[in-house]
Amino acid sequence: MRGFKDPTLQDRAAAGQKAREKALQRLAAKAPVHEAVLAERKAAREAREAAAAEKSAARKAALAQEKADKKARAAEAAAASAKPQPTEADRKAARDAKYAARKNRK
Repeated sequence: MRGFKDPTLQDRAAAGQKAREKALQRLAAKAPVHEAVLAERKAAREAREAAAAEKSAARKAALAQEKADKKARAAEAAAASAKPQPTEADRKAARDAKYAARKNRK
């Protein structure tokens, strides 16, 4: 009894070629798409892309605004919690008071 024979490379290539030809025939047999339908599809695609771009730009602007607000709040908090820097006159008055107190102790 003869066993199963594995297909050779040529057999597999021929089967693939037949499958490709059959697929091309099915594709050619389909009704062609009219230009109006193609234009409508293109317009719909462009509208979707424009809406997506607008949505993305709005989201980026909102994120940038949120980041700027957060930075401003952080700066305000830092300014509120920071001690005011003494002026030159304040430092001189404090130094003079310290020297006067030292003289009075002696």
